[in-house]
Amino acid sequence: MSESAKQVHPVDEILPLPKLFSYGLQHVLAMYAGAVAVPIILANALGLSTPDLIRLINADLFACGIATLIQTIGIGPVGARIPMIQGVTFASVAPMIIIGTEHGLPAVYGAIIMAGIFTFFIAPYFSRLIRLFPPVVTGTIVTIIGISLMPVAIMWIAGVSPEDPNYASSTNLWLAGLTLLIVVLVNRFTTGFLSNLSVLIGLLGGTMIAYALGEVNFIEVTQADWLGLVTPLAFGMPTFDVSSIIAMLVVMSVCMVETTGDAIAIGEIVDKKVDKKTLSSCLQADGLSTCIGGFLNSFPYTAFAQNIGLIAVTNVKSRFVVATSGMILMVLGLFPKLAAVVASIPSPVLGGAGIAMFGMIIASGIRSLGKVDYENNHNLMIVALSIGVAMIPIGAPQFYHNFPPAAKIIFESGITFGSILAVVLNMVFNGLGQRDIKR
Repeated sequence: MSESAKQVHPVDEILPLPKLFSYGLQHVLAMYAGAVAVPIILANALGLSTPDLIRLINADLFACGIATLIQTIGIGPVGARIPMIQGVTFASVAPMIIIGTEHGLPAVYGAIIMAGIFTFFIAPYFSRLIRLFPPVVTGTIVTIIGISLMPVAIMWIAGVSPEDPNYASSTNLWLAGLTLLIVVLVNRFTTGFLSNLSVLIGLLGGTMIAYALGEVNFIEVTQADWLGLVTPLAFGMPTFDVSSIIAMLVVMSVCMVETTGDAIAIGEIVDKKVDKKTLSSCLQADGLSTCIGGFLNSFPYTAFAQNIGLIAVTNVKSRFVVATSGMILMVLGLFPKLAAVVASIPSPVLGGAGIAMFGMIIASGIRSLGKVDYENNHNLMIVALSIGVAMIPIGAPQFYHNFPPAAKIIFESGITFGSILAVVLNMVFNGLGQRDIKR
């Protein structure tokens, strides 16, 4: 091996095509349910027709792919060039429903476009705040991300409502448990390529078991069209309502905080420092992708935290793997029948794999916090309070229901509020530029 080849960082390593596809597909399967959830929620809330729902899902998947390619491959100075898959931010759901109900979808897309432009141009200034994220803050944020995502896996396993007769049914629990067992066994008793595919193998194995039990429904696959082109501005020319734009600017401000935490978390896992320049490029990619999403009948885009755990589980750090995921998402957006096949994976199977993925994020955060110095300082209080308040919306989802809508966007996201509090507390107790690593 040449000296130059030895110096290639794992993030920039180009793997053989079969591995790129296999690992990339693994990322897509892990994030697909979350990716299509937002268009489904929005379409149901606004009373859109089934053809319109399909149009939204196709546009969302296609735009997800474009956003992921921008983030991983980059366009000039735009794009962090780290293994960060992009998806719709759930922080935008409530504002989009309100805007769509009052002003229609054209106002939703007008607000998204303006918010994307705002994010693109504010990113270089926001990135200067990277100095506010020393290890005690980044370790706390990574831990919060993992803990906050764990209820998603539990919901996939049990279901949404405890009143549902099938909530946490024995079949669901068995499917989740067997999927998790497959992931663990593959990870333990295989090495190299197969070990890195442990989550994908778990998902496929769990789906096969579910099919044998009659728990997989392929009706949507047979009914879906083979080809579905994404038409820009399919719902009409965007309109620009001031209040709607302001609401979406708040959403993207929250997203910038979350993206900062996600980027730092990925940097910790892949051992690549996320500096001010990288963060600026990362946030600009969010802005550009969000703007493109507005034109393609899609939504605001940001880092998909669910997939950070997959990087930690597999230890596959190549950004070109995630770029391959982006291409797969674009194909799924153009071929609804393929997307329907992926959508057929039962939720309990996803939940079983999710426990491993999200648990690995928590473990990565704990590992980072283990390097922090807690002697003769207030770092323990910073960690305790930040994680504590981040758990409030998990333990009591309606805790902030009396807050104004703009405030709820921040407080109802444990990741966002916990991250902001960690930064603020670190400034109060440690000031700026303080070392907090054990010596």
